Amino acid sequence: MAEADNRGKAVGQPGVDLLVAGGGVMGLWTALFAARQGLSVQLVEKRRIGAGASGGLLGALMPHLPDRWNAKKAFQFDALVSLEGEVAALEAETGLSAGYRRSGRLIPLGKPHNRDIALGHAEDARAAWRTPGRAFAFEVLDAAPVDGWPSGEAMACGLVRDHLAARLAPRSLVAALGAALARLPNVSIREGAGIESLDTAAGTACLDDGTAVAFGHCVLAAGVETFALLAPLGPPLAKPAGVGVKGQAAFLKAAVDPSLPVIFADGLYIVPHDNGLVAIGSTSENSFSDPHGTDGLLDALIEKARSMAPVLADAPVAERWAGLRPKAIGREPMVGRHPDHANVSLMTGGFKVSFGLAHALAREVLHEIKGGTLGVPPSFTVPAHFEEAGRI
Repeated sequence: MAEADNRGKAVGQPGVDLLVAGGGVMGLWTALFAARQGLSVQLVEKRRIGAGASGGLLGALMPHLPDRWNAKKAFQFDALVSLEGEVAALEAETGLSAGYRRSGRLIPLGKPHNRDIALGHAEDARAAWRTPGRAFAFEVLDAAPVDGWPSGEAMACGLVRDHLAARLAPRSLVAALGAALARLPNVSIREGAGIESLDTAAGTACLDDGTAVAFGHCVLAAGVETFALLAPLGPPLAKPAGVGVKGQAAFLKAAVDPSLPVIFADGLYIVPHDNGLVAIGSTSENSFSDPHGTDGLLDALIEKARSMAPVLADAPVAERWAGLRPKAIGREPMVGRHPDHANVSLMTGGFKVSFGLAHALAREVLHEIKGGTLGVPPSFTVPAHFEEAGRI
């Protein structure tokens, strides 16, 4: 395409318009949208598609509270609303389910002042959580919609029912995105081969299997590994641009109605899925010795979930999971063009919100690559994160 920056392709080497590093939700949406726009795309994944944080269990799609409305909250709202249509189109194209349901969210209110605050948020939602054809309520209720979901002890002052929140099955979404990419003739996917180094001047990437790929533009969407790929590109920073945050989660086998809302309470998520499983999560650990091992922190989380939702009291554990999620230094997603390398863009960070935002971020990054303006909140941009990290 005329808009693709192909100056970096080395003479004599086969090249692609877009090289995407990372087979998680960020990279997959980016590759899919680029290929649909006619770009030739190669996606390289160091292990296998969905091997990192995108292969987790939870899949909760939670909005920010509707108070103190700003650009970040508006962007997330639009993304959460539009994701429903994107997933429906993906499912129709592939015949695969992504496990998506706008099931809502329940937030127990344990103290009188929590209820007062929630009533204020209900008014905020009436103004902010609406589109020209649709509105989403933030209700304050006196009783749970289903007895014991959550427990009465947890909701001494009622609870909130948020109608904007949703959930999906992370592994199912990743599988559907991979299937959609596999159908496209202008896409190649290489598993077991990650980027070892980039020569941005030449427009080439050396892979860890000893091969090289020439590219017009490269998007680094390799989760936690993106930060290591970013470091040699500069600029020198006083602090790392991002780190990995460990999360632990579990599946419980339980006969729970999959249409029930997600429960959220003090950092605990309880997420019913369509396959007779309920996801429990997740920890956020900045210090750890084993990034992929589960331990007593997950045991405590499971017990907390059993207390919060008594129907889970005897539910057996079907799977325990742990993995690293990418947290950029500014906590927000870090997306867009690298300020010092015009043919490199980033899609990483956002360790708690990636599934709800990845499709919208991918569209914006591709728009910028083709010469447009990056339409994301200022705190999401790469220069904003570099400023937070401190250029040396």
